[in-house]
Amino acid sequence: MTETDSSGDRGRSVTTADGDESETDGRPTADATSTRRVAFSRSGARRGFRDCLPVAVGVAGYGVAFGVLASQAGLSAAEATLMSATVLAGAAQLLAVDLWAASASVATIVLATAAVNLRYLLLGATLRPWFADRSALETYGSAFFTADENWALTMRAFVDAGATDGADGSEPTDAAYLLGSGLAIWLLWVAATVVGVFASDGVADPARYGLDAAFLAVFVAIAVDLWDGRTDLLPWTAAFTAALATAVAVPGRWYLLAGALAGGLVGVRRADVGVDSRGVGG
Repeated sequence: MTETDSSGDRGRSVTTADGDESETDGRPTADATSTRRVAFSRSGARRGFRDCLPVAVGVAGYGVAFGVLASQAGLSAAEATLMSATVLAGAAQLLAVDLWAASASVATIVLATAAVNLRYLLLGATLRPWFADRSALETYGSAFFTADENWALTMRAFVDAGATDGADGSEPTDAAYLLGSGLAIWLLWVAATVVGVFASDGVADPARYGLDAAFLAVFVAIAVDLWDGRTDLLPWTAAFTAALATAVAVPGRWYLLAGALAGGLVGVRRADVGVDSRGVGG
């Protein structure tokens, strides 16, 4: 691996197992990942769990808020805990209990939560290069534990490890990082839900105690770590603009999907232009 960018961005060139070298902006090219078998080990899972623990503590903050709201919506401790253990999607769960409390139909709840979770199609697609050679159990078992927070950490870990592939003594790419980081999120999310349910009698409004702010704080912290420099400015601006415009114009939480699609499309277009200008992959 050779650093090629002195602008402060994280641009690098990557040497594949075939000895070919291709430039990348810090993210893997298809050629680079297809020629290198990615590991799936307990040590990778432990590393993901350890790295994600601080983030999981932040997630637990709004896990408590979910438990409070679920209890106030009429869910028992067992029902709320089962929901957190099997769904593991904070925004969708909060939306579901909100609609449940408003006596919305089951069809409405299903459609609304499905719309909120459509972004996971995009998140899953970004992980494919690292799971292409893994078994179905490893792939879908890890995918179940994918949340926004540990997906972001995993992408950063994969990109950083892929850039060196352990050549400088750092940890090599290990797909089990996603599973380990997801388990950290899952454990604290479920435990926080239980705490929230039993604390609901004394916490009428979670926002009064700042529990809702934990959601924003976690994502701001993750965003800072994901920032790759000025090359991210255009897709991030596109995502923010699309999400803001959709939030103003369209009811519900479609802004999540709109922002993800806009940012993703601009990022893909930018990458295509970069590849064409270098004459790579042509």
